Amino acid sequence: MEDVLVLKDYKTVPDIVHEYAPTVKFGHIPLVIDNGSYQCRVGWSINDDPNLIFKNLIARPRKDRCKKDAEPPVTPPIQIGNDIINIEAVRFQLKTQFDKNVVTHFEAQELVCDYIFSHLGIDNDGSVPHPIVMTEAFVTPNYCRQLMSELLFEGYGVPAVSYGVDSLYSFYKNDIGDSGLIINCGYHTIHIIPVIRGNVIAEHARRINLGGSEMIFYLHKLLQLKYPVHVNAITMSRIEEILHEHCSIALDYQGEIRKWSSPDYYEANVKRVQLPFVQPATSGLTAEQQKERKKEMARRLLEINARKREERLAEDEEQLNQLLIIQELIEEGSIDEFNEAIKSFEIKNFGELQKQIANLHARIEKNKQRIAAAANNEEPLEPRPSGRMQPPTDPDAFQVWLEDTRNKYREIMSRREARRARRAATVKRRTAAAAERMRAISRLAAAGDDFGAKDEDWDAYKSLSRDADSDSEADGERLVELEVALREHEHQRPSEQHRQLHLAIEPLRAPELMFQPSMMGNLEAGLHETMEYVFKHFSPEDQLLLANNVFLTGGCSQFPGLKERLERELLEMRPFQSTHKVVMATNPSLDAWYGARDFACSNEFENWCISKEDYYEMGGEYLKEHHASNRYQKSPAPIVLDNALAPAGDANVLKEEIVVDC
Repeated sequence: MEDVLVLKDYKTVPDIVHEYAPTVKFGHIPLVIDNGSYQCRVGWSINDDPNLIFKNLIARPRKDRCKKDAEPPVTPPIQIGNDIINIEAVRFQLKTQFDKNVVTHFEAQELVCDYIFSHLGIDNDGSVPHPIVMTEAFVTPNYCRQLMSELLFEGYGVPAVSYGVDSLYSFYKNDIGDSGLIINCGYHTIHIIPVIRGNVIAEHARRINLGGSEMIFYLHKLLQLKYPVHVNAITMSRIEEILHEHCSIALDYQGEIRKWSSPDYYEANVKRVQLPFVQPATSGLTAEQQKERKKEMARRLLEINARKREERLAEDEEQLNQLLIIQELIEEGSIDEFNEAIKSFEIKNFGELQKQIANLHARIEKNKQRIAAAANNEEPLEPRPSGRMQPPTDPDAFQVWLEDTRNKYREIMSRREARRARRAATVKRRTAAAAERMRAISRLAAAGDDFGAKDEDWDAYKSLSRDADSDSEADGERLVELEVALREHEHQRPSEQHRQLHLAIEPLRAPELMFQPSMMGNLEAGLHETMEYVFKHFSPEDQLLLANNVFLTGGCSQFPGLKERLERELLEMRPFQSTHKVVMATNPSLDAWYGARDFACSNEFENWCISKEDYYEMGGEYLKEHHASNRYQKSPAPIVLDNALAPAGDANVLKEEIVVDC
């Protein structure tokens, strides 16, 4: 029995509203928010695990405009994260606060923050009295950080904020040294960040604009093109489940592809995924019951037709009486009344009136004859035979009939194939059939003028004629009849097999995008090529430090085979007999939150926080640097073209004169 994988179709469970305990409320406990582009993880720094884990998605359902006479349409409530029970129903209403991995839509971010603080049970009036540790993307633009600080300080009144990079938090959480090459495989991007002796070398870091979302879209298109019949059943949620549970990275992609060209390898390794299937309900009626049901339907049809004929007869008689009354008007000499009366019947003159009366007489007589004929036949007519072969009702006899039908079908097909083979052989030279045909022609040429006087002479014409090798019309009709009978009564495969996805090379192709983005039209270099490019910017000693501590983190780093593939790529790109090592994060998805939590619990946490006073003094883009943060670079002052627009005595404004050479 072949193994068939069943999709689980996971449904989210709405988050509960957690208790706002006094120890948290009055203890000035920091709140840790790992604001990822795929999932948001939130929890207090004193907890072992996050309180909330939900997808960073917002669904704003449309108003119900179907009820015209009802009250004005009510705007449905906005659904966020785990409150979206059926995500496919609102797929086209989904939005997020991210553009790639950077927060740019802060009206959506505000809704997410409302969701976070309300589900944590924070009930302070108008403020959140807890310092916040917030993760951000590597080299986040100052403008985005400014808007985030503005939202937190002015919108929620938080006392302090500290920003850090998720991959750096994960790197230091795993405690694998102060030097390494961080590979953060996220939902939208892959970051390659070199760290040398505790210093992040941001100028040599690189980003690949590809992540889990692109893999999902790519696999979605592959399976929809492969199974166009199941386009509606192949949803993004199911593709996401297939990607998470059944996809892996090949050690040698081209070699794996060549293996799948073998039919035996395909049958042994293909993954069959069962799509949801509902068995159609069967009537459960026997042949006799079906026959009685057909008779009952025929009787009802006769009754309906008889009732319609009687209604038409009454209408025709009523119209005939009205036309006869109009005819009497012309006989009485009431010309004006006649002309007014025929206008309602759209009759132009007396001749058309006579013609219409004659037609009504004929129609009424014909309907009366039909009603009389139907009344004489009290028993309903038997349904006409459909021309199809009717099998016996007895099970044993049915099997014998079915086997006989198969034999007849095979016999006709074999005759047809034999005729086609003879025709093909006759056309070719140097075959026995062609030689026999030429001998018959030569005999005819030597027969003389008295050829045809005997009946056996005509056998020569039959041997020459190709009509004997053509498919007969009777065989064609019989073949169609047998095909219909077999298609209707022969045992068919279970319908579940028609709703299965056969995953062969697709589970390898989607994750391979990390190394070959060109497969989906992306012109960027792959992961291994970008790593080699980063290595070239360092001295051999620093390259050795990086290669001996390649650190994998992020949700997409959990694909089976990724570590082994990177070890092979490092073996190929590094010098002969040099060492290298690939280290996986303990928990690639949650280590960023755990690292931020440990940072919030450290004794020096308050020194790395931006207070509200710092915010007002230094601006929203200000950042206090620490071991896991971005580097702060103040935005340059805007260039003022007109000196009169610059405030007097402002030394920070750069004044330039622009000379246009005409």
